[in-house]
Amino acid sequence: MRRRLLLIGTGGTIAATADAHRLTDYQVTEGIDSMLAAIPGAGDLAAIRCEQPFNVDSRALRTAQVLQLARRVSQAVQDDTVDGIVITHGTDSLEETAFLLHLTVRTPKPVVLTGAMRPASAPSADGPLNLINALLTARDPASEGRGVLIAMNDLILAARQAAKGHTTRVDAFGGDGVGVLGSVCDGQVRYRQRPDPLTAPALPLAGLRSLPLVDIIQDYQDAPPHPYQAAIQAGARGIVVAGMGNGSLSQAAERGCAQARRKGLICVRASHVPRGPVTAKASDADSGLLASHELNPLQARIALRLALAHGWDRDAIGALLRQL
Repeated sequence: MRRRLLLIGTGGTIAATADAHRLTDYQVTEGIDSMLAAIPGAGDLAAIRCEQPFNVDSRALRTAQVLQLARRVSQAVQDDTVDGIVITHGTDSLEETAFLLHLTVRTPKPVVLTGAMRPASAPSADGPLNLINALLTARDPASEGRGVLIAMNDLILAARQAAKGHTTRVDAFGGDGVGVLGSVCDGQVRYRQRPDPLTAPALPLAGLRSLPLVDIIQDYQDAPPHPYQAAIQAGARGIVVAGMGNGSLSQAAERGCAQARRKGLICVRASHVPRGPVTAKASDADSGLLASHELNPLQARIALRLALAHGWDRDAIGALLRQL
């Protein structure tokens, strides 16, 4: 049977054009219908229905828009006339949206995000093939039950491990080994592994129109204390510290987190090191800090915001971080 896909356009470089074939200084100009029509044969891969909830550069995305998208995806996967979903998205924050969907959407149906590192007007634009590969991935029954996916540069990545690792190259996205689930080669989807089963509960979207403020603060040698004071004064409900090494904190960060905790904020130790977990320490219980475990700072922030939105306490949030 011909597979039925929902294609959701949200903007980004894949929908952008620039003057004189520039690879920078481009603007989002293309809607999802025109993007699909401009790729020969793409519309023949499945029965495709297009939607465009918004059309913006992903650096400008607001929490309300991401929650709107997540609610639409959650609704669409319950629709018997939808076999899979493809979302085009800007790469600046694609990994953040993908991880929020990973935490909030539970479905065996394929949900695949894709984007581009070069605008549609570039002579070497990567968006058309990325979109084709995302459609191929979403229509393939082998993609079912693999969680939220990202299709970029011929790879199929698990949203849980995917991260942008280069500012401009078309191979910017990777998944650190276990996150690379498969590839698309010459129109054929090939999987090598499945993601680990997700044991953490889904974080409901019902009733959420916003999320609590959580700041990420970078730590480094001779770091100052004022970012923590600013976060408290701004009304933040939590702080994620992108610490050094295995989530090590400078003295200023330790003092800043102590002050924040006295004001009722939840503080999480993460790391700005790109690979490796942040392990729990015996001193965390006394200091009131939580380790991010396998989550990077961006992911820890998203998980913390969702948990706080549902009124979870420190112990429940700590348990969630360990499971993710």
